[in-house]
Amino acid sequence: MADPVIVSSGHTFERHCVHACKSLSFTPVLPDNSIPDFSTIIPNLALKSTILNFCRSSLLDPPKPINFLTAENLVFTLMATQKAQNLNNNNNNKPSPLVERRVYANLTPTLKDRETVSYRPSNLTELNRVPSHISTSSEESVTPTSGPTSSSASDVDTLNSNSIEEDELVVKLKSSHISEQEEGVISFRKLTRTREETRVQLCTPRILSALRVLITSRYASLQVNSVAALVNLSLENRNKVKIVRSGIVPSLIDMLKSGVQESQEHVAGALFSLALDDQNKTAIGVLGALPPLLHAVRSESERTRHDSALALYHLSLVQSNRVKLVKLGAVQVLLGMVKTGHMTGRLLLILCNLAVSSEGRAAMLDVGGVECFVCMLRKGEFDSESTRENCLASLYGLSHGGLRFKGLAKEASAEELLIHVEETGNGRVKDKARKILEVLRQKDEEEEEVDWEKLLNSDDDISQSRISSS
Repeated sequence: MADPVIVSSGHTFERHCVHACKSLSFTPVLPDNSIPDFSTIIPNLALKSTILNFCRSSLLDPPKPINFLTAENLVFTLMATQKAQNLNNNNNNKPSPLVERRVYANLTPTLKDRETVSYRPSNLTELNRVPSHISTSSEESVTPTSGPTSSSASDVDTLNSNSIEEDELVVKLKSSHISEQEEGVISFRKLTRTREETRVQLCTPRILSALRVLITSRYASLQVNSVAALVNLSLENRNKVKIVRSGIVPSLIDMLKSGVQESQEHVAGALFSLALDDQNKTAIGVLGALPPLLHAVRSESERTRHDSALALYHLSLVQSNRVKLVKLGAVQVLLGMVKTGHMTGRLLLILCNLAVSSEGRAAMLDVGGVECFVCMLRKGEFDSESTRENCLASLYGLSHGGLRFKGLAKEASAEELLIHVEETGNGRVKDKARKILEVLRQKDEEEEEVDWEKLLNSDDDISQSRISSS
């Protein structure tokens, strides 16, 4: 996908494919039976940036945009496919899905295993894991397979049994008796703990609607078990976007603010799991999850702290969320925690993302980020080599701060330390130290006449004036 756009319904398509649909007055029915709304078209800059970053890091050529004629031919093919499908449905026959899948693959292609941050994290397994304390099943989604063109008797029996199971669960979850609600939600949690196929089959609008009500219940047992069941559903990749679009995130946010401790632990895990999907990152930030997550990283519960930090890491891969976090004062909070040695590894990952943006970089330079990272490197008290690398990655992000960074680095005697790190380090640690040194040694024309002491004093004056004006 070379030129992705978001339409009013929230779906993403190639731009020319949308224009072709509008010019032909055609509205497709998507594989999940939803109907897109083409009334508004907005460039999907986040996805475009992700694609380009992925291609750059993988040494691949970026995708080339398709022309309008090609897009129109794709739409004509899709129109014929849907017309044939409607005819087949009228004859009670199941149409072959092969053509439809190929057309949609061209309309909405996807990229696998992508990251949008400008450095490669040290431990991808840890960053993308789903909380193991909630479910023992594999975090990989169940890959759908295309069956025969006609439904067999066993398929019908399976569908009927699933429908009956769903009906029974909904009756219990929506019962007016607390005991029946509790029995239903506990049963649902057990069903989705280990049975992967059940997670997909029972992630339906009716069940999600019932869970949304139970999550905000004043009964602790209903709170805990309903959120835990939701986490189980979110383990399947195909469910993540569906869950967010069901409107359940505001209820999760309420529980993260005021729920019992165990339910807060599960909510943090749920938001982390949902944030793994790129389509959810912006939506979760817009719905207001960032302030309570930032507060939760200081929770008394270790599980809540760790999953909240990982949720913030994935959410901060999106520029709009970085800006929100900076405005919330996240830089001061996270740097303060890092200085005390509290969850240093995870918090440095978030700071790395914030350092990529100009807003985060400016905020870190304001509150002594350079001095903090240099001091950490000088002490060398890291729990792992990856934490040391992430500290250097944060400092490298700040190195794009121009003359101001150079002045602060000079004041902190960073160059001598980085030379030592480059000489004694290995692999990516050595590489990052070398890159920062290259920035420090670059000579600009105006830099030759810079009075560093005056520059640093002017920064102090600016900071004081900001404080007095606020």
